Amino acid sequence: MDSQVGPLPPQAAASDRLLRAWRSGHEILSAANHTDDSGRFLTHALPLVMAVCSADGTAVMTLAGASREGETWQRLGQIGSTETLTTDLLASALDAERSIFRDGWLVTPLESRTEYPNLLAIHFRGPLPADTQSAVDVLASALREGLAGIRARRREEVRIQRLEAILEIVSRWNQTREMEDLLVQMAEAATRLVQADRASIFLWDRAEHQLVGRPALGVANGELRIADNAGLVGRVIATGQPQRLGLADDPATVNRAVDQSLGYQTRTLLCVPLRGRDGELFGAFEVINKRAGDFNDDDELALVELATHAGVALENTQERENLLESRRKIIDEAAAGVQLVGQSPVMEALRSTIRRVAPTELAVLLLGENGTGKEVVSQSIHYQSPRRHHPFIAVNCAALTETLLENELFGHEKGAFTDAGETRPGKFELASGGTLFLDEIGDLSLGGQAKLLRVLEEKLVVRVGGSKNIHTDARVIAATNQDLAELVRQKKFREDLYFRLNVVTLMLPPLRERPSDVMPLAEHFLREFSRHAHRKTPKLSAAARQRLETHPWPGNVRELRNLMERVAYLHASDKVEAEDLAFVLSPSSTRPTLIEPETPLAEATDRFQVEHIQQAIRRAGGNMSEAAERLGLHRSNLYRKMRQLGMPAE
Repeated sequence: MDSQVGPLPPQAAASDRLLRAWRSGHEILSAANHTDDSGRFLTHALPLVMAVCSADGTAVMTLAGASREGETWQRLGQIGSTETLTTDLLASALDAERSIFRDGWLVTPLESRTEYPNLLAIHFRGPLPADTQSAVDVLASALREGLAGIRARRREEVRIQRLEAILEIVSRWNQTREMEDLLVQMAEAATRLVQADRASIFLWDRAEHQLVGRPALGVANGELRIADNAGLVGRVIATGQPQRLGLADDPATVNRAVDQSLGYQTRTLLCVPLRGRDGELFGAFEVINKRAGDFNDDDELALVELATHAGVALENTQERENLLESRRKIIDEAAAGVQLVGQSPVMEALRSTIRRVAPTELAVLLLGENGTGKEVVSQSIHYQSPRRHHPFIAVNCAALTETLLENELFGHEKGAFTDAGETRPGKFELASGGTLFLDEIGDLSLGGQAKLLRVLEEKLVVRVGGSKNIHTDARVIAATNQDLAELVRQKKFREDLYFRLNVVTLMLPPLRERPSDVMPLAEHFLREFSRHAHRKTPKLSAAARQRLETHPWPGNVRELRNLMERVAYLHASDKVEAEDLAFVLSPSSTRPTLIEPETPLAEATDRFQVEHIQQAIRRAGGNMSEAAERLGLHRSNLYRKMRQLGMPAE
């Protein structure tokens, strides 16, 4: 956020390089707010750093891990040659917690007290110019805040993805009755969830003081038996608490006898307890060798959540009611995150329509501008329907070429094409019993439309490379920001598919047409993001509120959400003023109407008054009394003025 870079210094006191650094810092923060990919962000930011510093090479380095053999450094992004940059220089700057200039390299820590700190390295051919350090400090601050915002958004996205993955995993476990199959599924799910190499479930044989690990790769009968006090697994059994082994930790805590028998080397390990419904400890869930770095807190939380469901399933695979209850809790948590915020009449009407439509099997078509919340509405329909205990699958049709369409929606059989190493179900199969959300349906090719129509009418799919008809019971909700009726007239959208999708149409109004919802939405987003940022929710001043209410919101709810996210993560004060609200100008926003220089003064005045009155009425949500008050007029005088200007008074 701009406030984190700080105000521009007085022109007389600041060098040209420092002024350019301030401007570039603002541009860097703006770039960070438009991407969730740190590599893409640095591709945009590092050329600005190079230009400001007149350097010939720059990179952002991160400490990816530390072990007894040494530290591992990775480049998040670079421009120019960085071959002469040494790890000793990086470590020295990190230890000193300040900038160090040596051998032509200026290295500045972006973070120093985090698990994986980042550093900015800039190479100069000659001595360091006198005004460069101050400029680098400004640029480093912008890079630090930008990377922090991207990390925070990415962390939240991963958390949601893991929650959805756990929901899908538990759903599959509910269909598995054989213990061995269930154990294999659990191990495979754990490795996918935390990006580990292997996983095992250890069941506690109290009578024999042993832990029985399954599945155990490389062991006869797939079963491994160890003493219940051996290694980290034994420590979990003894303490009932999760345990971790990192690359830099003492390897003596690992039971190396097991590694030797398996011909395997354990480098990192995460183990959590398995408990039954009554809380009794009966085993442990272990994942080994994270594919990159050490297991972190998020991995531990994910495995603890997974182990909770695994414990119930393992205790008695026949008692499906317990798993269904756990599954319902996850669904409720996901459903609780889907909120249609706002008390305007149009939102009340939308919620009422959703309540009536959700329990039915009717196809729904959502229309509205980008950012109005079409996916949120589709999720609300799903979670209020009898299908809420089944998957909600979203597909972006704009990203599907006709070649990829069949594979993505219908799946493929093993060997159907070169890379088809295994059978994969399509989105229609995965969503069977639940809801399939087809976003940007207007961008689907005509060939794709024909294939989609056939599935919607027959409720049957055939995988690529297969011949078997597979029944699907997915409810379809489609969405678009285009005028489908006009596309039908232009022969760009099939008329029969249009009528098949258009059973119930819900129009989502743009935010500018419901200004009374701006503040409830802003406060909702600010509370949520502040909670995730572990900070007290800042208060919006009266001036800030007025600015929010009068902004036209070309990006709709998405724009408001992103603005509140920047405030929550980047604004340091507990109070938000109007000048702290850094709106991002939309490239497609309408420019103010220009009046030609030769226009007579009376006509130009009338045109200005018409536009000014129209804006006031829009901002007041059509409330003429409020619009008149904004304009400093009585309501009767406003109507009189509108008649004089030839404006429709209704």
